[in-house]
Amino acid sequence: MLSQRIRIRGLVQGVGFRPYVWRLARELELAGWVRNDGDGVEIAARGAPAALSALLERLPREAPPLARIDAIEAAAANDPDTAGFAILASGRGPAATAIGPDAALCPACLADLCDPAGRRWRYAFTTCTHCGPRYTVSRGIPYDREKTSLAPFPLCPSCAAEYGDPADRRFHAETTGCPDCGPRLALLDADGAGLAGDPVGAALALLRAGKIVALKGLGGFHLACDARNAAAVVELRARKQRDQKPFAVMALNAASLAPFARVGPAEAGLLAAPAAPIVLSPKGTAELPGIAPGLAWLGAMLPATPLHLLLWHEAAGRPAGTAWRDTANDLLLVMTSANPHGEPLVVANDEAIQRLAGIADAFLVHDRAIVVRCDDSVVRPAPGGPAFIRRARGYTPLPIPLAEDGPTVLAFGGHLKNTVCLAKGREAFLSQHIGGLDNAAAIGFLEETAAHLLAILDAKPDLVAHDLHPDFASTRLARDFAAEHGIPAIAVGHHHAHVAAVAAEHGHGGPLPGLALDGVGLGPDGGLWGGELLQIDGAACRRLGHLAPLALPGADRAAREPWRMAVSALHAGGQGDRIGAWLARRHPGRNAGPLLAMLERRLRCPPTSSLGRVFDAAAGLLGQRAECRYEGQAAMELEGLAAAHGPVVPLAGGHVLAGGLVDFTPLLLALADCDRPAYGAALFHATLARGLAEWALATVPAGASATLACGGGCALNAVLMAALREHLAAAGVTLLEARRAPPNDGGLALGQAWVARRSCLEKSACV
Repeated sequence: MLSQRIRIRGLVQGVGFRPYVWRLARELELAGWVRNDGDGVEIAARGAPAALSALLERLPREAPPLARIDAIEAAAANDPDTAGFAILASGRGPAATAIGPDAALCPACLADLCDPAGRRWRYAFTTCTHCGPRYTVSRGIPYDREKTSLAPFPLCPSCAAEYGDPADRRFHAETTGCPDCGPRLALLDADGAGLAGDPVGAALALLRAGKIVALKGLGGFHLACDARNAAAVVELRARKQRDQKPFAVMALNAASLAPFARVGPAEAGLLAAPAAPIVLSPKGTAELPGIAPGLAWLGAMLPATPLHLLLWHEAAGRPAGTAWRDTANDLLLVMTSANPHGEPLVVANDEAIQRLAGIADAFLVHDRAIVVRCDDSVVRPAPGGPAFIRRARGYTPLPIPLAEDGPTVLAFGGHLKNTVCLAKGREAFLSQHIGGLDNAAAIGFLEETAAHLLAILDAKPDLVAHDLHPDFASTRLARDFAAEHGIPAIAVGHHHAHVAAVAAEHGHGGPLPGLALDGVGLGPDGGLWGGELLQIDGAACRRLGHLAPLALPGADRAAREPWRMAVSALHAGGQGDRIGAWLARRHPGRNAGPLLAMLERRLRCPPTSSLGRVFDAAAGLLGQRAECRYEGQAAMELEGLAAAHGPVVPLAGGHVLAGGLVDFTPLLLALADCDRPAYGAALFHATLARGLAEWALATVPAGASATLACGGGCALNAVLMAALREHLAAAGVTLLEARRAPPNDGGLALGQAWVARRSCLEKSACV
């Protein structure tokens, strides 16, 4: 008989790991105990050598679905003989484990939900250790019921028996409950008065009748309407002041999305994952009017909670069993974030009635509080794993492993698509998507998110990091936080952070060249950067080259009006004399006179190296779009056109390399004469990818171990990245891409934290 102490680190608390160990040890006839502590899970096991070997072999292979094991360490021990195997109370020590993300309904709870003879028949809050809310209901650590928003709901005797039984999957399921003791549903009218009848059935009837219903989800409210009802969609857009930005839809399963989306195996796998994100899939043969106008992809998700699923259960006629879940259902709902234009998500019932007045016709609510706002994640399939457009519910606060330890850093991100990041130990915790910091409510959301992240991770930062731009709200908050706590604040260049975020998630610690391709960010020289070839080495960053600058006629206004960037490109190419005729053909009614006067005199026309503005110029030159109604609209539409057309041969002579600069003016001038927008979009992407690859290869030596990172908002473009990846691979260069964080500004905080930590480690003077 041998004794061992086994240490397991990772996401192993609140996921049913201790009862799993208990059952496995009993099966292997091992004696001892298992407990949670500050480092994760600790096991003392005594038994036959073969049984101990089997335990170590099976622990990672058969772990609960929501567990993530980062390390298993075993050492011989001299524990005394004991009888049986027990689950002990939690040990002490500083917390080094994290609360898990919210997870979609598991198959076992689905069976409970659809069992007419069971205690949880059609109970909208059915959950166990394998599914349900985690992050959005937690106020702090340890992850115990009294520290969640389930604290006001004492367990009934039946639920308490399950909670205390190690053989039950609801053993220490902190969010468990039933109709006798758990949260309850209610349907309210537009004024907040209760409506009679079954809340789910009545809500479905309203949706079928073309009404807009605000539905309380895991991290906030959704605004829902019938996606097949064009009039309802138009009304939702008008009420929410969301003119053209795409809506996401929710369907029962992948089969229910046909013929509106082409859901392949990769998309289907992401849709059915516990994170239940919004997944971008190519559009199918049929169009849903008003859902994603002008785009080639449809954002879709499956029901993430029992409450969402009950709407489809009701639509299916309340069948017993679970077979109905795999059958196509015609109910298709818009599910979009419930918030007035530009403001944070609505999370509380009273808040919903007040802030969504005039938008929602009814409110499907419950009495379980949402502790922290958390929007839906948005992903698309990509080589090497899903690519994040937005990382939030289902993934936050899963840590991103880091290659080294260092001081604890709190990074405050940028201005758009804001997130915050806490680097602690050998892990980085990226917050949920916060969004643009354009109003006081959004800035308050950033503050509460940072405070919540520090609370659930029991962390005290040694320093803070922020963007180089002094006027960002995130920069001001970071500096105020640093001053209040008496710790250093480190400014990190915007594009340095983009490349550093990719380096951080890939564990790349040495010198690394990288492309930073995005809209506009402040460069260290005070210029407007956005198409950069950089060399980073820890806290050091050197600019190797950049895109040939284009003027922004009207400054920020040019970023919203692609026709202005088109005029700028023609003027830069020496074709100012043809702008009038081109404009009359492509954008009739527009007057280029004032723009040309500004360009000639260089008044209110700051130059930028931004690749995002090159995309805008291309869209304007092709006549595809004159004005953008939301950020990135022109580029997204161009990407869709290129994807639909298919590959083309790059334009010969479409770019010029000179002294570290790459100039795409020849390509842009060719687009002005192209009368086939889809072909022009494909030509633009193909030539752009080849030019970027040749530019990088002219500066970065290729070889068997050569790597190049790429970050920034333009790295979200699947057509561009696929072609760039292919060109570099042909030259033997590996392209490092963002997969654990968004490549756009949603990943800036990760890069900032990494650079700030490296700065301190290199100076050894920050803490």
